Amino acid sequence: MNRRQFLFSSSASGALLCLPTAWAAMDPAMDHSAHQGHGAQGGSAAMPQPLKTVAEMPLLPESALPAGQPLQALKVLNSSSTNKMAATLTAAAHEVELVPGKKTSMWLYNGQVPGPLIEAFEGDEVEIRFVNQLSQASTIHWHGMPVPPEQDGNPHDAVPAGGEHVYRFKLPKNCAGTYWYHPHPHGDTPEQVYRGLAGLFIVRSKTDPLAGFAEQHWVISDLKLAADASIPDNTANDWMNGREGQFALVNGQREPVVTIVGRQRVRVWNACSARYLRLAIPGQKITVVGSDGGLLEKPRVVEELLLVPGQRAELIIGDGSSAKTTLKALVYNREKMGKVAPEVERVLATLQLTAGPTPKVPATLRKIADFGRAVAMKKVEFSETMSMENGVHSMAFLINGKSYDMNRNDLVSKVNDVEVWEVFNNSHMDHPFHIHGTQFMLLDSELNGKRQDAPYRALQDTINLRPYEKVRLKMVQHDKGLRMYHCHILEHEGQGMMAQVLIK
Repeated sequence: MNRRQFLFSSSASGALLCLPTAWAAMDPAMDHSAHQGHGAQGGSAAMPQPLKTVAEMPLLPESALPAGQPLQALKVLNSSSTNKMAATLTAAAHEVELVPGKKTSMWLYNGQVPGPLIEAFEGDEVEIRFVNQLSQASTIHWHGMPVPPEQDGNPHDAVPAGGEHVYRFKLPKNCAGTYWYHPHPHGDTPEQVYRGLAGLFIVRSKTDPLAGFAEQHWVISDLKLAADASIPDNTANDWMNGREGQFALVNGQREPVVTIVGRQRVRVWNACSARYLRLAIPGQKITVVGSDGGLLEKPRVVEELLLVPGQRAELIIGDGSSAKTTLKALVYNREKMGKVAPEVERVLATLQLTAGPTPKVPATLRKIADFGRAVAMKKVEFSETMSMENGVHSMAFLINGKSYDMNRNDLVSKVNDVEVWEVFNNSHMDHPFHIHGTQFMLLDSELNGKRQDAPYRALQDTINLRPYEKVRLKMVQHDKGLRMYHCHILEHEGQGMMAQVLIK
């Protein structure tokens, strides 16, 4: 009996899925001798809280949220200074009427769904004052951005409930791209994100070859609402597979109507906790011009595009002719475990393509230089363990056989050293790998004994690994300090599928 059959059998027979209350408790044999003294702010490690887990419950039907309204543009965070990007982000609880006549309590940045869009140029100074009005400690992690470790919202640098912190960093050259920000506190990241905390960040270049294109922004997220329109805590299935709400939203709207005039540039974010997005536009080709870390070297024309949690892309859509179609999320089997509903195709938005300007897409977008010769190699293995001790089913999500311990440095690297990281998904389900503070290049992948070179060169900070797939990534860290790497299915990260590398 394989793992998935085992889980289905356990679920069907009524066995309780037990999730341990602390990550260290998941692996009693964990070796703590490797601790190197890096503690939490104030010198002591924050202990994780028990996982909040509720029984399955009736949910609102998808039709409960209004659909078919014009897509709303993202709200931009204005700077209070003319010399730098300076502004305030406040995380707080808000009552929002998502369903007519019902109030939903959400946790939001500046009261907005999704959070504000921050825009800046390469070379700009950024100063963001974070005000935490939540009942939990929180941080702001600048996902994918080249910011110093002490400014990157690590779990060690949590801002307490009622506290404030100012994030300060300068955007270096050649970092133009599509990024986002979200909380990263120890233990509470999944809840803070599924209750609404996420926002967007675009770093622009003054020599952007696509500056002549009109631009749109599509933030795809999902939302789970109980029958009373409240946001429930995670169920055992949510913790096991990653949380997917019944509502898949674009810019916080259900199935909005999007108008594409001529040919336009579209930045797309997968801001879901666990949902994989296999995007397609029936009757239309998609031209991919950018990935997590900015523009590709050359455009790629595709029929569909897979974006996993945390990934972003830049697309060119439309050919100047008129057509009505849809943006779809096609079925993708990420090998969930247990007794789960079958995957279904979803319509995310209605697209109305109209006549208009059709700027030419350059044949070459930029040159992405190789990082140079690698001088070190790191090996990372994602795995899952489970047991039926005393008739109770429990499981753990591990990296290199260990659950996350914020006092342990799992790897050590040298600043400015070029490294190859071999990441192996030794498990039965897909896991997206994400590392903080840098972008990597995919060298090759291996699955079922077949090795394949990277089909094109791109900069990424998040990449999917299918079951038993191995990838080799080339990367370099340019700042000393501590960096996280983890599965970007947030429920898996929150249960221990995270580790840290100390850059010396």
